[in-house]
Amino acid sequence: MTEIAEYASDSVMSKTIIRKPTGNVRVMAFDTGKILPEIILPFDIFIQIIEGDAEIVINKHSNLLKTGEVIVIPAHTSYYIKASKRLK
Repeated sequence: MTEIAEYASDSVMSKTIIRKPTGNVRVMAFDTGKILPEIILPFDIFIQIIEGDAEIVINKHSNLLKTGEVIVIPAHTSYYIKASKRLK
């Protein structure tokens, strides 16, 4: 999985590996300090950190995750992702 999405300087890269009407599976690569802006989606979101560290903010509550850790964000919940260092 770590080779599917490559890092790009000062960017967030995304590669969709499954696309269905009921949801997608996507691998993302964040450069240090990059943020995926706040969003609310109509379905649950499963996030697994496969490399690096992330701050996942859910309804203004900060969660710090490291490589191998997972979190589920309930549907209709505000969240954003910030890369503490390079992150996949």
